[in-house]
Amino acid sequence: MKVLVTGGAGFIGSHLVEALLADGHSVSVIDDFNDFYDPRIKSKNLEGVFSRIRLHKIDIRNREAVIGALDKERPETVVHLAARAGVRPSVQHPDLYIATNINGTFHLLEAARQCGVRRFVFASSSSVYGASAVTPFREDQVLTQTLSPYASTKLAGEQLCSCYSFLYKIGVVCLRFFTAYGPRQRPDLAIHKFTNLIHQGKPIDVYGDGSARRDFTYVDDIIQGVIASIRYNAAQFDIFNLGENQTIELRDVITEIENALGKKATINILPPVPGDMPATHADISKAQSLLNYAPKTGIRTGVRRFVGWYLKNQLS
Repeated sequence: MKVLVTGGAGFIGSHLVEALLADGHSVSVIDDFNDFYDPRIKSKNLEGVFSRIRLHKIDIRNREAVIGALDKERPETVVHLAARAGVRPSVQHPDLYIATNINGTFHLLEAARQCGVRRFVFASSSSVYGASAVTPFREDQVLTQTLSPYASTKLAGEQLCSCYSFLYKIGVVCLRFFTAYGPRQRPDLAIHKFTNLIHQGKPIDVYGDGSARRDFTYVDDIIQGVIASIRYNAAQFDIFNLGENQTIELRDVITEIENALGKKATINILPPVPGDMPATHADISKAQSLLNYAPKTGIRTGVRRFVGWYLKNQLS
């Protein structure tokens, strides 16, 4: 199969590219290598596969460039991972998030329509559930309020995907990722950031009392779900949670990192930040049933694997 991956040089994207190549697929990548974090990290993510992919260094906000890339590649499947990520920065720069995550998704869908793409997989987020009092989160919940511009753009992306699936008969799957982590995780995300600071003997900032709960999902499990969604054809449009179906408090994650590093953290307690969700918890029964999704990596094992990768792969 010919698969185009947007955001293919990023954390999840680079793992997906490797998995697709290992399965024998033809892979092309769209990524703009922006400076949200060090672009050298993205280059390193793909260094082992550069010769086996076709890379388009374009910004998905550029509609003509996106359509040109898809017209050249003519993929059967698009996996759309590219986005401006992060709840807190989206509160400061909502215009950038709207332009990239909503307009960019529209550009990909419009290009998919024009170029005859048969399947479109959209990376959504657990953030769309907002402060829902019903946990674990189920895909059929009515979502009435998001808590950040980032979450709003992801929910809007799902709606655009639904619309294009209905109007143009494109097979679409939206995947709600729950706090992905593992090797190559973005340096601004909690497990990577805390590991780096604790390793260097620097204090870490914790917003609130550390009791916020997250359903951390190891990247290998995420990739298993994405690959399964590419093959899924039981419905023209569908939505799945990809989580571990287990939650842990942030302060307990810090303890796991301390244990893996053999170092104690110095914690700087700060006030809660607007937009942060108090808890995320995935009901994964639908993905288990229809995608044969079977997450295997618990948080303790996953943190130890991440710390091992971190210690071997720090950029100079």
